[in-house]
Amino acid sequence: MLVLLSIFMSLPVIMLGGTGSPNSMAFVQSATTALVLGVIGLLITRGHSRYLKPRFMFVLTVSSWVMVSLFAAIPLYLSNLNLSATDALFESISGITTTGSTVLTGLDDTAPDILLWRSILQWIGGIGIIGMFVAVLPFLGIGGMRLFTTESSEWTDKALPRMKTLGRGLLLVYFSFTVICVVTYWLSGMTTFDAVNHGFTTIATGGFSTSDQSMGKFGSDLILLEASVFMLLGGLPFFLYVRELNGQHGVLWRDQQVRAFVLLIVFVAIGLTAYRFWNEPGDPWSMFVGTLFNITSILTTTGYASEDYQLWGSFAFASFFFLMFVGGCSGSTSGGMKIFRFQLSLMVLREQFKRLLHPRAVLTRKYNGRTVSDEIIASMIAYAFIFLVCLLVGTLALSMLGLDFMTSLSAALTSLANVGPGLGTVIGPAGTFQTLPDPAKWILCIGMIAGRLELLSVLVVLSPGFWRG
Repeated sequence: MLVLLSIFMSLPVIMLGGTGSPNSMAFVQSATTALVLGVIGLLITRGHSRYLKPRFMFVLTVSSWVMVSLFAAIPLYLSNLNLSATDALFESISGITTTGSTVLTGLDDTAPDILLWRSILQWIGGIGIIGMFVAVLPFLGIGGMRLFTTESSEWTDKALPRMKTLGRGLLLVYFSFTVICVVTYWLSGMTTFDAVNHGFTTIATGGFSTSDQSMGKFGSDLILLEASVFMLLGGLPFFLYVRELNGQHGVLWRDQQVRAFVLLIVFVAIGLTAYRFWNEPGDPWSMFVGTLFNITSILTTTGYASEDYQLWGSFAFASFFFLMFVGGCSGSTSGGMKIFRFQLSLMVLREQFKRLLHPRAVLTRKYNGRTVSDEIIASMIAYAFIFLVCLLVGTLALSMLGLDFMTSLSAALTSLANVGPGLGTVIGPAGTFQTLPDPAKWILCIGMIAGRLELLSVLVVLSPGFWRG
């Protein structure tokens, strides 16, 4: 991972050339450090067994995200931004987890190599998230992908060739979507630099931008509509794209979570557009495009903004708050609680109603044509409970540091759900996290990593029982 990270660290200097990278020395020093340590690690472990038990996989999963975040923060710390170690790490973790929260201001005047590095971080974080959800977490018995697990995501000698095929397919789809997105933005009027940066962060559903105005800088309904489409593509399960490429046509739309997610975006966008038009009539098409863009950005946990949607009214404000919980589909680059968990909750609720009416009825749970076991339901309930407990603890901890209630609550939520912007005057879509005290940023860093790793994998490693024996 460190060797690969060192290669990515050299990209801002290579892509921009020496004159376009005022922080080239910072990137060279960082890349060299990561490369040397990575090669030393490879030499030390050369010839050792690659087999890892689940206990060690838990440690590897958590520690790898922490270590990559630490090394990715070095160029930011050594750059001409004069960031503190806390701010550099916050920006790095926000990037690698595709959260999109930022402590930077004046992005329009920020060095291009720093802007490109932030976008690259989110891009490699996006593909890392997909691989983790499809291959690692099902093996550990964590995350929603257990509902969609096939023999391609089981760690056996028989399944290994299929896993390699799946991995190549995921890389192909991810890279192809990125290229198409970059070209589309460029053809729609973005500069090459803006198109590359926003292409990287759109497919990764990360939300880092090259301007303080985010996507509002471009002021084009066409670009907002294109961004909505590509954010939606990033929020859908990537393993289903691979199955489509392998000849299983129609499998994407037949998936229950995909249909629910798309319909939720459409209906909420139409409803909020009608609400906005009722309160303040204007151009209905531009109003719909702006609403669709911001709704898609929040639901896919991308975090872009074209305007301050907090000014749309109290109903819109409340809607955006609750939409921050939802997230995208399992197996995508999106964060949040994932749409399938809400579907399973409704399934359990309907089951309880039926049992009240027919106590002796024999009921079966089906999702995507497959039986949902009690273990999956128990895991879903445990995750929801832990998510709410972490949200409560995070909110109280931030409140103790002097932050107001809305800032504390939305900051804790946006970090756990990897959304990006919070709500309120401080960290809302028009603000940044720069003014928060350092202890608050550390709390949010922990929340971003824990939320990205589905909470349970982090809590398991932190539990005393994990280290016994």
